[in-house]
Amino acid sequence: MSDTFGISGLDIAVFLLFIAAVISLGLYKSKGEGKDSEAYFLAGRGLKWWLIGVSLIAANISSEQFVGMSGSAADYLGMSIASYEWMAAITLVVVAFAFLPYFLKTGIFTMPQFLEHRYGDSTRAIMAFMMMVLLVFVSLTGVIYAGGLTMSELFAGHPTFNFGLAGWCWIIGLLAAAYIAAGGLNASAWADLIQGLALIVGGGIIAYFAIHKLGATPVADLTASSASPRDVADGAGGLQKLIALNHEKLRMDLPRWDKNIPWTALLIGLWIPNFYYWGLNQYITQRILGSASLKEGQKGIVFAAAMKLIIPFVIVIPGIIAFNLYSKDLAAIDTRKNAAEWAAFEQHLGKPDSGHAFAVGIQWARINPEKAAQVDAHNLALLKAKGVNVPGLGDGPLTDEQRFVTVPSALAKLKDVTVHTLAGYKYDAALNLLIKNLLPANSGLVGFVLAALLGAIISSLAAVLNAASTIFTMDIYHHYMNRNASQKNLVLAGRVAVGLFALTGCLLAPNLDKFGSIFKYIQMFQGYASPGILAVFVFGILNRRGPGLCGVVGLLLNPVLYWALDRFTDIAFLDAMAICFFTVLAVMWIIASVKPLAQPVDFKVNTRLNLESCASSKIAGMVVVIVTLILYVIFSPFGIAG
Repeated sequence: MSDTFGISGLDIAVFLLFIAAVISLGLYKSKGEGKDSEAYFLAGRGLKWWLIGVSLIAANISSEQFVGMSGSAADYLGMSIASYEWMAAITLVVVAFAFLPYFLKTGIFTMPQFLEHRYGDSTRAIMAFMMMVLLVFVSLTGVIYAGGLTMSELFAGHPTFNFGLAGWCWIIGLLAAAYIAAGGLNASAWADLIQGLALIVGGGIIAYFAIHKLGATPVADLTASSASPRDVADGAGGLQKLIALNHEKLRMDLPRWDKNIPWTALLIGLWIPNFYYWGLNQYITQRILGSASLKEGQKGIVFAAAMKLIIPFVIVIPGIIAFNLYSKDLAAIDTRKNAAEWAAFEQHLGKPDSGHAFAVGIQWARINPEKAAQVDAHNLALLKAKGVNVPGLGDGPLTDEQRFVTVPSALAKLKDVTVHTLAGYKYDAALNLLIKNLLPANSGLVGFVLAALLGAIISSLAAVLNAASTIFTMDIYHHYMNRNASQKNLVLAGRVAVGLFALTGCLLAPNLDKFGSIFKYIQMFQGYASPGILAVFVFGILNRRGPGLCGVVGLLLNPVLYWALDRFTDIAFLDAMAICFFTVLAVMWIIASVKPLAQPVDFKVNTRLNLESCASSKIAGMVVVIVTLILYVIFSPFGIAG
């Protein structure tokens, strides 16, 4: 590690001991869990609420959240990225009381298995294939890549741990595969208990030092990320400076033309990946399928929902502060990584016949208004030289929508023009800078935070491996390849699948560099399946007379429609998900109206678990929903961002 990182022998010791303790606990608590498929894949259906709640958070939060969300927060998105967390809180409450009773009642191992109960074997096969593709080629490779990238950058230059991107991908993949193959879900859940608590504590440590540093830094040495920062004294506290310098980024509502999280997505689009992820995604739902009872499952889910309210304060807020403190470092890193592109920018600026056009980043344009005006003039001159007439463009300054949507869209249609997106800052380096610059040396805190981060990566990866192996074993191997397989053979098939999937992920992960934001990569590719899967589940519960054809058509229609919207329109991917969801629902409803079943489908009880609902969890769930809505008001034009 370079001297600027400040890591010590104590940090290394804490780092290694933490990882060893996590894996040892997981293996110890899972002894004997490989005796049958229920014990191996679902922890014997004996998980308690507190273990379920923490495990859900640990499986969810990984480096793409820590790095990706903090980076998005450092960028212009700010607090709006927190919608992924706060909407999840409400979603989890709904899942606990609307979805979970059906899942536990039918005694399923996997989500595709539930579709067989409702629609038949064909729908189960299609969903199993879709989920295998998503889990292995999107979630698994995405988590390994994001984890490898994070750890390789944090340990760059260290004499012992500088393994590079590919090296860290293999280390992370093999560590997770080792204890999942040995202990299954129980090993994962117990390891998650330490890792989940550690990542929240680690994020809290970073947030504390970030706010303290912001308060101790003179305003002249800080960079305001709002176009019109408010006056604030040098002696003001960290929270006062945070609000004054970032009041625009503290708003949850972005313009309708935004391509990431427009306010329209808050109404509909963002709910779809949330309900799919928390209610139907195997690597999350596997924890609640392992519940000891319906009450334990509901309490665990509501507990996780409450913890989701905390996450933005330990990930998003530090990301915003990172830009205020280290914008020059973020710019320097971007310059090093994109030197050739910036050189082309400077060379061709103002030369409309050069064949280059530039779409500037929102935050960069706010901080560099003169340079942004030059870019605007260059782009408009290029459109004029090419004879392109864009309606609505006058002689005055461009609006944000014209600058970031209208003009770049017009330029992108020109065959002989290359459109570059230049943000000017390497936002995903925000977390690294916070760790390197804020945590005190020789305290063990650097080692603890690094261990918590690696633990979060491994826990998410372990969850994906466990889910993928469960679907392969129960929905493919057992259902289609060997219906008479013994319990021992099922466990063996699951362990072999874990190894093969881990090897696949480690081989593919280093190649994801070309996709840009890994957080967005995962979210966008989920759109090929998640709206259709959610629509099929919702329809199957609400309409019991729809034939099996509804499930088949719903699952196959969605990817075609999503691809068409992505290919032929400029609709934000979250809004495209909403269109797909309602279109698939409408088509299934038409099929059900034309060819209804003679008798409604009944979900029969197929479990020994206690299915009594938890009244106290309903009250706690309502409190979570109310607190979430209050937070949205606070971070709105009517609250501190107004």
